[in-house]
Amino acid sequence: MSNTRSPITQFYNCRVLRDHALVEDCLYVQDGKIIDPAKMFWDEQRVPDVRVNCQGGIVSPGYIDLQINGAYGYDFSNDTDMIEEAVSNISKGLLLQGCTAYCPTTVSSRPEVYHKVLSHLGPRAGSIERGAAVLGAHIEGPFISPLKKGAHELATLRTAARGLADFDECYGLDNLRQHVAYVTMAPEVEGVLDAIPDLIAATGINISSGHSNATTAVANQAHRSGANMITHLFNAMHAFHQRDPGIIGLLGAAESRPFYGIICDGIHVHPHSVMIAYYAHPQGACLVTDAMSAQCLPDGAYKLGEMDVNVHSGHVYIKDTSTIAGSIISLAECVRNFIKFTGASKVEALENATLHPAQMLGIESVKGSLTFGADADILVLDDNLFVQRVFIAGTEATPENVKFNKKI
Repeated sequence: MSNTRSPITQFYNCRVLRDHALVEDCLYVQDGKIIDPAKMFWDEQRVPDVRVNCQGGIVSPGYIDLQINGAYGYDFSNDTDMIEEAVSNISKGLLLQGCTAYCPTTVSSRPEVYHKVLSHLGPRAGSIERGAAVLGAHIEGPFISPLKKGAHELATLRTAARGLADFDECYGLDNLRQHVAYVTMAPEVEGVLDAIPDLIAATGINISSGHSNATTAVANQAHRSGANMITHLFNAMHAFHQRDPGIIGLLGAAESRPFYGIICDGIHVHPHSVMIAYYAHPQGACLVTDAMSAQCLPDGAYKLGEMDVNVHSGHVYIKDTSTIAGSIISLAECVRNFIKFTGASKVEALENATLHPAQMLGIESVKGSLTFGADADILVLDDNLFVQRVFIAGTEATPENVKFNKKI
């Protein structure tokens, strides 16, 4: 409950993203939350203490990135001895980009890595001091297909022949309960499909299908069993075929369809493919960066987990191969690219980086929207969707009050 004596901030001269539309209105914030102004005006007979002139811009919820492996020189899977430093600096850097909440992502690793880092990747509130909110880890692998491993180290991959016991040995079920938002796995890998309902019941995590050679039939079984997401659609999965479209085919299902992550850097997915996916299932689109440690750094040699990768002109490849190994794009740029690729409206593009990711995680009452009671994580954008101002829990974040380091 808000303290009625605490300051109230009004955002005015703006178009607010609300109820799937941009409406000319004001937005009110108190104690880090979006509030209903009726109580302020009529019950308390107050006026705002602080007024923020948005200069005619768009007021949007802060962006949510469901898949990011690292940034600013840090890698969540590789920097295990400085994982708190990595989380702190990445969180602050992302906040200044307009990404106010995210899921730190680990690539396929050995069990000792998960047991060391997952407790540092669990949920934590966002603030000026801490940076973007952490929504819990995204564990990508190692229960994935060797045929679709992408930039994951083959030696780390494993099966789940013993069901929950294998997941416990690899991650620790308590780690999953306390620190993890969702896990990417391939439903055709031995033991995975049968374990999905038990894993969800035992831990409460979300399951995403990805790095998978699954047929549409197997992918559909996984979805019916509780897998509510597809990891980086089109990448590292059974290619679309008219008689068996694989995981991609779930976008055409007549019944329930999953959310899906999609990387709009123009490298991972052709713009036409982005458009096909979006028009097949617009309510499920979640823009993700899949960014790695070189985000916001110069071209050169970097790490993705234990893999050596090279970055050149926006492309990231495993060293001496043509295998794509993440991106260096920001979520803000993905939003703008999405409009270029699909012709979608600003509302649609913004909701793909705000509302839909929150809905996938089941946190839309507090993140990803500007409804009353939601966290006051707010962006002020210009008409071209460039970020002008960022607010976390109602406080403006600037380079002056959010300091962070890069590891070069």
